[in-house]
Amino acid sequence: MVTDKQVRRLMNLIRRGKGQAAAAAGAGMDEKTARKYLGSGKLPSESRREHTWRTRADPFVDVWEEVSSQLGLHPGLQAKTLFEDLRRRYPGSFAEGQLRTLQRRVKIWRATEGPSREVFFPQEHHPGVLCASDFCHMTGLGVTIQGQVFVHLLYHFVLTYSNWETGSVCYSESFESLSAGLQSALFELGGVPGRHRTDRLSAAVQKPESPDAFTRRYEALLGHYGLSAERTQAGHAHENGDVEQSHRRIKEALDQALLLRGSREFASREDYVEFLRRLFRERNAGRQSRLSEELKELRPLPCRRYESFTKLEVRVGPSSTIRVKHNTYSVMSRLIGEMVEVRLYAEHLEVWYGQRLLEHLPRLRGESRYRIDYRHIIDWLVRKPGAFANYRYKSDLFPTSRFRMAYDALCQTNLHRADREYLRILRLAALQTQDGVDDALRLLFASGDPITADAVEEIVTSGQQAPAPTDVMVPAVDLSAYDCLLAGATSAPGLLEAR
Repeated sequence: MVTDKQVRRLMNLIRRGKGQAAAAAGAGMDEKTARKYLGSGKLPSESRREHTWRTRADPFVDVWEEVSSQLGLHPGLQAKTLFEDLRRRYPGSFAEGQLRTLQRRVKIWRATEGPSREVFFPQEHHPGVLCASDFCHMTGLGVTIQGQVFVHLLYHFVLTYSNWETGSVCYSESFESLSAGLQSALFELGGVPGRHRTDRLSAAVQKPESPDAFTRRYEALLGHYGLSAERTQAGHAHENGDVEQSHRRIKEALDQALLLRGSREFASREDYVEFLRRLFRERNAGRQSRLSEELKELRPLPCRRYESFTKLEVRVGPSSTIRVKHNTYSVMSRLIGEMVEVRLYAEHLEVWYGQRLLEHLPRLRGESRYRIDYRHIIDWLVRKPGAFANYRYKSDLFPTSRFRMAYDALCQTNLHRADREYLRILRLAALQTQDGVDDALRLLFASGDPITADAVEEIVTSGQQAPAPTDVMVPAVDLSAYDCLLAGATSAPGLLEAR
């Protein structure tokens, strides 16, 4: 077969004045072939016809009309599904190796006759105009704090022009986490962009049946900073693509940094947060040029932050508890029947009454959980000891494992008085100190003395100090026992010879 290189050589020889026969010989082709290419003025690659015919018989020619009609009705059907259906309906007509042929035909059908595909339009970003944020699940990275897996999320904030990013650790996609994370990001940035985009977070975006696009709390938060709100369409996460792409990259970067560190274990949450901050600083170091363009366009921050909590009016129930976001918390029994103000933050809540802060409680994660402080109800439990046995929140009335051990020991020695006796010990912990009662129980367990409320009270009031848990006395080993063994061995020489 004549190549383009031969025809080019032929034409060069003709231009140099060679005759047709000599030029054909010099190009390594027949004179008739040379005449053909000289007459057409085209290279072989330009003269070749497109291959539009089949080299083999189409095994699906008789059933293709059925297949295409099925694809027209249900474009999502896969070629393998259609192939298995054909083999069921036409036994023996199609071999296993013909699946690839059908896959190619279906692929061509989708590209030439199938439904149009969604088009993504690249956007041009401008400095200081748009910021985006979202929550990113980080538990899968396997970070542990003091040996426990750290279940957490990252509130992730990104400037779409410079890709400057920051984030804060949180535990849920609540409005309080969104408010605290967004405000921390803006104050770290030192200015306010024009618009803020999120996906359809329930903390910010109303449900579809609501006439308002955004929640009033979210609008109030953005209004405080002069930010305009944007949201993505439902099921279109790519519309928040800048922060979605940054999620993947920050996870990869954090995973690599943890591998370099050689451990995913941290002594405290603060150490882990500082590790994250260093990682963000390193990633932002190469974005300073475009960030400087953004900073020129940002508006100044307000003089103070917006309230990063939600106010709730809650009535204290007869069980001395309040319900907040489907979770139960205990409060002082004297508040039963009163309306209290609860200020709900991202990680804690405050209970206010009469413009006074009465309680500062850690916020429970999830739903249908409870936190009962025995100090709130112990006075009435001592008066009603019969309520303890089947109390719904009984497990919260064992402050430490040693209190639970004491209750179990009381149940073994005197089952009928165990509840009453244990509640007296618990009341002593509320009146004195929980650590002091815990140490007293440790002394009683070590000495083997019976566990009673009077014995615990006597140790606590006497001021007797329990040794530290690390003070372990190891008795000296009596080496004379080995001398006896050796003496026994010498008295039995036959045994040594056998060995």
